[in-house]
Amino acid sequence: MFFIIILIFILAVLVATKVRIVPQSQAYVVERLGAYLTTWNVGLNILIPFIDRVAQRVSLKEQVIDFKPQPVITKDNVTMQIDSVVYFQITDPKLYTYGVERPLNAIENLTATTLRNIIGEMELDMTLTSRDTINTKMRAILDDATDPWGIKVNRVELKNIIPPAEIQDAMEKQMKAERGRRESILRAEGQKRSAILVAEGEKEAAILRAEAKKEAAIREAEGEAEAILNVQKANAEAIKLIKEAGADQSVLALKGMEAFQKVADGQATKIIIPTELQSVVTLGEIFHQTKNN
Repeated sequence: MFFIIILIFILAVLVATKVRIVPQSQAYVVERLGAYLTTWNVGLNILIPFIDRVAQRVSLKEQVIDFKPQPVITKDNVTMQIDSVVYFQITDPKLYTYGVERPLNAIENLTATTLRNIIGEMELDMTLTSRDTINTKMRAILDDATDPWGIKVNRVELKNIIPPAEIQDAMEKQMKAERGRRESILRAEGQKRSAILVAEGEKEAAILRAEAKKEAAIREAEGEAEAILNVQKANAEAIKLIKEAGADQSVLALKGMEAFQKVADGQATKIIIPTELQSVVTLGEIFHQTKNN
């Protein structure tokens, strides 16, 4: 009886030690007698003692590998250092376990050779300005190559592109020269714009002055015309009042004489007096002589 209890206890311990709880985002690859049996996902699972074993614990999360800088040669024979970052995810734990030996090392070597092939077809200037193109090509090639390994490559990023020191110095000088050229162009455009604005301002000022002068002349002419019209209206009103008052011929002649006096105040050298006013002129002269005596 005692041996049965010990045996049961030993079996219970063995079973307890073979219980496996698979956490979230992980998968266990299980072998039985050295051959692939199944893949455990999240949950409680039990191994048969001495027969089953967990061959591989696989993380299903997206993983990141940051590779060291790799020497590459461009199409125009410039050697530079490029380091890349690969984002990948395991989609098939079985293929990942049995598809390739040391999968991460395989991805690193594949990334280096792919990068060399792509950069070898591009010149230096194109390499420095075509990061997105290089990333897209590398992702497509790596994803296709790692598919038999149960790996999906989501993204590939070029972290740094480091050209030789002399190339960097030449690029910095070129950049300074380009900045100086842009500054000169911007300064010239600013001066041109300023000159145009000044010219437009002077033009508008001249137009406004001309319009003001024109308006003043029009106002002055309208004022003179209105004054003449008012004088004519006053004269007409005076004549109308004289007629309504029944003035005789002598009064009308006297008014005519006053009008000729105003005419005589001008610069005319000859004045022709109508015959009907000669008597009035004679009376005026007699009155003037009598006044002087």
